[in-house]
Amino acid sequence: MTPLLEINAGDTAWVLASASLVFLMTPALAFFYGGMVRAKGVLNMLMMTVVPMATVGILWSLFGYSMAFGDSMWGGLIGNPLQYLGLHGVLGQTVGTIPMTVFVAFQSAFAIIAVALVAGAPADRMRFGAWVTFTIAWAVLCYFPAANWVFGTGWILNTMHAVDFAGGTAIHINAGAGALALAIVLGPRMGFGSRPMRPHNTTLVMLGAGGLWFGWFGFNAGSALGANEQAGLAWTNTLLGAAAAMLAWLVVERVRDGHPTTLGAASGMVAGLVGITPACAAVSPLGALFVGVLCGVACSLAVGLKYRFHYDDSLDVVGVHMVGGLVGTVAIGLVGDPTLMPAASLAANGKGLLLGGGFKLLGVQALCALAVLAYSFVVTFAIATVIKKTMGIRLTVREELHGIDLVEHAESGYDFSSVRYSSLVVPRSAPHESTSSTAPVSPVDLTEEVDA
Repeated sequence: MTPLLEINAGDTAWVLASASLVFLMTPALAFFYGGMVRAKGVLNMLMMTVVPMATVGILWSLFGYSMAFGDSMWGGLIGNPLQYLGLHGVLGQTVGTIPMTVFVAFQSAFAIIAVALVAGAPADRMRFGAWVTFTIAWAVLCYFPAANWVFGTGWILNTMHAVDFAGGTAIHINAGAGALALAIVLGPRMGFGSRPMRPHNTTLVMLGAGGLWFGWFGFNAGSALGANEQAGLAWTNTLLGAAAAMLAWLVVERVRDGHPTTLGAASGMVAGLVGITPACAAVSPLGALFVGVLCGVACSLAVGLKYRFHYDDSLDVVGVHMVGGLVGTVAIGLVGDPTLMPAASLAANGKGLLLGGGFKLLGVQALCALAVLAYSFVVTFAIATVIKKTMGIRLTVREELHGIDLVEHAESGYDFSSVRYSSLVVPRSAPHESTSSTAPVSPVDLTEEVDA
């Protein structure tokens, strides 16, 4: 971060617009997740997904930004949490050609959705108070440090010189590994593996997936921090990666199951978006197609592993985000383009293996991805265990069967209550009706309760 550079109005406008697009992704994720749960849990899933907008948004302004982008401490393990405490000292500074305030806003949306992604794993069974507490602890102990390593002054970017343009490790691998640990601590839902738990509204799922794809253009192209050619490349590769993954997922479904599904199309596009995120400015458009196909195939196969290993990742955060993030991050080691990669990374680690490079870049990418995965899993497991032992983390069996919306929020996403029609009683014979029939006409009594 360099202070007092000249501010470019076009770059500033683009990054502000991108920040808004990324912020929109969290409500889109709420629709995506909300459609995938059963009807009795849709409101809770919406609440779990959007509440990080409040908790993480406040934490980010207090000390999260400083932890992520403050001066390096302890050998690149964390940023100085006091440097920008309460965003003090941000005004009058720049990041590249944009005001630091704009950069703070852009990165806040990343922090929010990273936490929200984890919400898909504990669906239908985690107490809401425990989840709110979890979002605070996970942001502080998992996301803020990982963001420092990948985006700020930390070791992954500045010592290992790994390539992660927009957050495949800090966001998707981090969230996926955390989701796995949380799912293990919680245990499976009642009936997991023996009863079908189908999405209650696939229309909402597709609406949410489309919203995510729309917002993801800001996520990736906005990470160029300017209205420039790199942003254009990231935008194009975001389109191609998601498109290739969606088709690849549908092909796998067609071969394996005999039919492509709407849920598969939505999941495939998200898997491709996850995978192309770290690579979108480091691979060519052909490389983006390669990454997309890899993610579509790998993630479509990975989502079934939860049944084999009996961990209940309710909405496939592990299979899509952790696996997709791993594939996309490691794939840079295969198809990282020397004309596009950051100069420091190219000098330190070389180019992609399939483009004539050696194994060093591949090894560095894999090592950094696995390091974030291991850190997030261990820390998340500890956070969830502490919450479980102190305040309680899971609904009782009776509460879970009754439905988390009613138990936790005293609300229902859909009105299945009784409807009375006493004001609509039809008379025995209306004045304009023929009375030639001798058959008696009983009044239509609609006062009985009807269960919708």
